[in-house]
Amino acid sequence: MASTTLVAVGGKGTNPKTTLYVGGLEETVNEATLHAAFLPFGEIKEVNIPLDHATGTHRGFGFVEYEEKEDAAAAIDNMHNGELFGRVLKVNYAQPMKIKGGDKGWSHLPVWADTDRYIEEMDAENELEEHEKEQRKQAAKEAAAAATADGADQAMKEAAS
Repeated sequence: MASTTLVAVGGKGTNPKTTLYVGGLEETVNEATLHAAFLPFGEIKEVNIPLDHATGTHRGFGFVEYEEKEDAAAAIDNMHNGELFGRVLKVNYAQPMKIKGGDKGWSHLPVWADTDRYIEEMDAENELEEHEKEQRKQAAKEAAAAATADGADQAMKEAAS
């Protein structure tokens, strides 16, 4: 009996999940290879393998977006823990990007959209700096008082001798 994967019809709003995360890619795998490996399961909208800007090579994972949610589910069923170029693949539904500024990112927000949070952070940072200054002043006063007390004790001992 073959095991199947539960198909989650999640995602944003009523849109089903059609984008898959494919991890564990061998370093010679490119977008064309990934497209060819996942094509048997349905019509593919897009294949993307993010590159590491420093090295110019990919980081061992990619994304495959299908036209239909059923095709994505079939690809997970058949390719998760499958092998490609000698490497075991991890295939799951891709998580939505967690970027600042909501779903569309910073470019779709007005310049002042994050002002309140910025001001709160700056106020908290300034308050922390003031608190640290006060602690340093207090420590310096205590050290000076201790030094004065030590000097007075030493003077009394010398006078008594």
